[in-house]
Amino acid sequence: MWDSIWVNAHLATLRAGRYGVIRRGALAVTEGRIAWVGAREDLRGDPAQLAREVHDCRGRWITPGLIDCHTHLVYAGNRAHEFELRLQGATDEEIARAGEGIASTLRETRDASEMELIRSASARLKNLMDAGVTTVEIKSGYGLDAATELKLLRVARLLGASGGVTVKTSFLGAHALPPDYRGRTDAYVDLLCAEILPAVAAAGLADAVDAVCEGTVFSAQQTQRLFKAAAALHLPVKLHADQFADAGGAALSARFGALSADHLEYASEDGVRAMAQAGTVAVLLPVTHYFLRQKQLPPVDLLRSHGVPIALASDCNPGSSPSSAILLMLNMACTIFGLTPEEALAGVTCHAAQALGLGATLGTLEDGKDADFALWDIEEPAELAYALGDTPCAGVVKRGQPVGNTD
Repeated sequence: MWDSIWVNAHLATLRAGRYGVIRRGALAVTEGRIAWVGAREDLRGDPAQLAREVHDCRGRWITPGLIDCHTHLVYAGNRAHEFELRLQGATDEEIARAGEGIASTLRETRDASEMELIRSASARLKNLMDAGVTTVEIKSGYGLDAATELKLLRVARLLGASGGVTVKTSFLGAHALPPDYRGRTDAYVDLLCAEILPAVAAAGLADAVDAVCEGTVFSAQQTQRLFKAAAALHLPVKLHADQFADAGGAALSARFGALSADHLEYASEDGVRAMAQAGTVAVLLPVTHYFLRQKQLPPVDLLRSHGVPIALASDCNPGSSPSSAILLMLNMACTIFGLTPEEALAGVTCHAAQALGLGATLGTLEDGKDADFALWDIEEPAELAYALGDTPCAGVVKRGQPVGNTD
């Protein structure tokens, strides 16, 4: 007998990146995993005789739980003043002289206590969960010293331990150059490789290692050094790549078998081809593109033609994407980047799971996968990308257990 069964639902399974619609479907759960999924008429008996608990979805849709696979969710303060300065035409140099930019977030985050960071990040995380998210990636990167980077990752782990959501962590010590290492980038990379990353790994606080490979931040050679150090510690890698210029980041990510390469506005066809061969997922970040008013679009047609899976993420952060509205992000992916609603939904389910190395357990409604799914008051799956950020989520189920009210 199954533990529970969900009936009178329409299912979007997202198998193979397609809607995979099953109308008038049913989904059974045993020990936190999906035990059966299919049409209600194919059930071998009455639901009440097949499962200990029966949930009537009353015509709602069920999708896999949404996955936000690229966030900087844990930080202190905000950068509204910087936003205002940019709109007035201030340059990056002028913003830095005014004490704004990432240095501002760095100061506030270093000063914040773990409890303060938990409180502010919990509010952002709740917004995501209320919109159907059951798995979130959280990066460090607003400390850039050992104590604060470890603090950020501890907070991320605590957020995941609170239940209702899975949190995967990424160490992003190579996010920017801290002020005390100005002009000494190689020395800072030495510190990352020799001290901070080993401390993070020893504490078991990171599931992956990330870096920003751009000409004005860390070079390809410096990124390679960090990735080699990550490999020695058996940690997978991912990369902020080719956002502002083609720095060869897409190809570099592929060379190291990265889980994902993210941003990619300026990725070349050679880089995209390398990603396809390596199985590296492209993570596109439409809110960031919109917020920064970037002109260069990511090479969506190249990604499609070479068969690179396209994931989407909020990039929630104080400087370039101060938003946790994941359904608005789906709409932007369609209206700005030209994705279809089906591609957008795959981007926050099956392909986002691949981007976190979780494709075997999450991202689709299939037998044996974790019973993480969301219920929706919609008529068709395309509505999730259509409604400009409305949140028709009727609740989520995590490992077979309802989180909050799903009635």
